[in-house]
Amino acid sequence: MQPICLSFDNGPEPDATPLVLDVLARRGIRALFFPIAAKLRDPARRALAERALADGHRIGNHTLHHGTPLGRRSAEEALAEITGAEALLGPLNAGRLFRPNGEGGRIGPHLLNRAALDHLRAGGYTVVLWNAVPRDWDDAEGWPERALALARAAEAPVLMVLHDLLPEAVRHLDRVLATLEEEGARFTPDPPVACLPLIAGQPAPGYDLGRICQQEIVA
Repeated sequence: MQPICLSFDNGPEPDATPLVLDVLARRGIRALFFPIAAKLRDPARRALAERALADGHRIGNHTLHHGTPLGRRSAEEALAEITGAEALLGPLNAGRLFRPNGEGGRIGPHLLNRAALDHLRAGGYTVVLWNAVPRDWDDAEGWPERALALARAAEAPVLMVLHDLLPEAVRHLDRVLATLEEEGARFTPDPPVACLPLIAGQPAPGYDLGRICQQEIVA
């Protein structure tokens, strides 16, 4: 089985994130977390992000409010989403990670506009995409079988998008991880290079950034 990097989007949530962190700690797995930064204005939610960092996980910028993908926004709106999130994250995002929201997990030029891409390049960001999306946010009971199927079928290292959002979905996490470990999975906090179109501000060799960026800035 291919190595698996786990990532958790759209938290922190007091009734879901602690469950995720407890499972990961018990199994000695480190992961990536991409919170909706506006949630960090709540001290209780920020404390959860700080706990994740203290537990050895990495935290990245997932925009300020999520919502409409940046490729469908104006230059001003896209930049405000990135910089506003970064202001709230501060030292939590020491690795300068950024994940655009994919609108259901799709990868395409709707992810970024030119202003956003230029800002990420100038700021030395690493853009973290994905290649396995079991859709736990809209199928709390069915996602485990999809996650297992995606991991079993993978022919390259996996970067799986999960969410620390819904406790009814998170309650299956330990069972999924146990099954994967029994089948020989190795978990890594390092995202596969194939899921990183931009690394420290530089385009990944051979990656066409037009795949993830609108060529024209929305007026």
